[in-house]
Amino acid sequence: MLKDLRSLNYNEMSTEIINLGFPKFRVNQIFSWVHEKCVESFDEMTNLSKEMRSQLADHFYITRLNVNTKLISKLDDTVKYLFVLPDGEYVESVVMKYKYGYSICISTQVGCKMGCKFCASAIGGFVRQLSVGEMLSEIYTAQNDLKIKINHLVLMGTGEPLDNYDNVIKMIELISDEKGQNMSMRHISLSTCGIVPRIYDLAEKKYGLTLSISLHAPNNRIRSMSMPINKSYDIDELLKACRYYSEYTGRRISFEYAMIKDVNDSDDCALELADKLKGMLCHVNLIPVNNVRETSYVKSSVERQKKFIDILSSRGITATVRRTLGSDINASCGQLRASKRNK
Repeated sequence: MLKDLRSLNYNEMSTEIINLGFPKFRVNQIFSWVHEKCVESFDEMTNLSKEMRSQLADHFYITRLNVNTKLISKLDDTVKYLFVLPDGEYVESVVMKYKYGYSICISTQVGCKMGCKFCASAIGGFVRQLSVGEMLSEIYTAQNDLKIKINHLVLMGTGEPLDNYDNVIKMIELISDEKGQNMSMRHISLSTCGIVPRIYDLAEKKYGLTLSISLHAPNNRIRSMSMPINKSYDIDELLKACRYYSEYTGRRISFEYAMIKDVNDSDDCALELADKLKGMLCHVNLIPVNNVRETSYVKSSVERQKKFIDILSSRGITATVRRTLGSDINASCGQLRASKRNK
């Protein structure tokens, strides 16, 4: 069975290539072609002989994603991709332009198991995990298509990253490999709805990345209504893991909080949230919830968002409202794939 070169780290690739009889210096060349230059075929490896390229093709393949849909925002140049995976499934990625450079939000699964009611990604359920090569290909394909260098990565698209833990960890290590893209760990943000055991596992890595927690409620009653994961790991258990992560790694936790009208946006909710987070190195990122067709949730007003921030700030909790990008192209992950699936 052919192996995906994009899913191999340097040591794995070295073993495979040397076992084929290639001299060791070829490993650096091939790794560079795959992970630095991001080629999509062996024919592009021009410093290898035709015989070597043919030999590689007999044993390996390079994961390639095709662009099904590409939407470009007229407001801020955000680009949303719907990629076709090798097996015909679809996955979404979003490239955002900031003053500091380009950031990409990628998906880690086809569909999602978590079932959060305010999220379009959960509609249709879980299909499968994305491989290391497929996740990297979201980045590489967008980078090649736009002819840019992407230097920030957000794992906040479709899927729960910590539910695909082994592949996500390997992908993070590959994208930050100095022989490849050499992306700084501090430029990587991983968002989870709260698989507590994996938060402890991630802490032990001491990567230096930003951990974002999809909290979205100040108590178990409200959180359990919209996030089934809370029935497995409740807020107290989750926040205990977050405190450990922050203290062990020295990194600030980012709490994502989707503001839903008349559900979790009251003054009492803000006060309760402030009490829960007291003393933790953290930041609250308020998100005006997307109006998803399949749910009845409505985003909070701007005035309510401001009042919520004021209450948190008065209790020593920093909070901001996430900047909305690509609003004219439904840039939030899950919506484009859902529309394709429903056709």
